[in-house]
Amino acid sequence: MQSKATDVTTYLAQLPEERRACLNQLRQLCLETLEGYSEAMEYGMPCYTKNGTVEVAFASQKNYISLYILKEAVVEAHRPELAGLNVGKGCIRYSKPEKMDVGLVQRLLVATRDASEQAC
Repeated sequence: MQSKATDVTTYLAQLPEERRACLNQLRQLCLETLEGYSEAMEYGMPCYTKNGTVEVAFASQKNYISLYILKEAVVEAHRPELAGLNVGKGCIRYSKPEKMDVGLVQRLLVATRDASEQAC
C-alpha cells in the first residue's frame, strides 16, 4: 500500500497505532546508523539514500512490515539470522512488529553503510 505522505513524519503519523512504535524505532535506527544518508519519501515509503541511490527503505503493508536492504550481499551474509522470516532478494517481511529483532536490524544497517557494493 503506497502512501501519499510527502514526508516521513506524516507517513508515520498515518500508520495504525499497533505498528507506529515499531516503525518509529526503525526510523530512529536508520537516522542514527546511516550516517551520511538522506531521508526522503520515495515510492510511497521512507527511504535512505546515499549519493542519490536508495539503499534502505521500509513500509507498512497490509499484512506485514517490509524492510528493504538493497545491497544483496548484506542480506545474503545475514540470511542465517533471518531464518523463519519471509525474505526475498532485498526485502525482509515481518508479519508482526514484535518479530522485528532490533539488534539484527542494526547489524543490517551497519553492514549496508559499510559495504562498498552498489545497491540493486
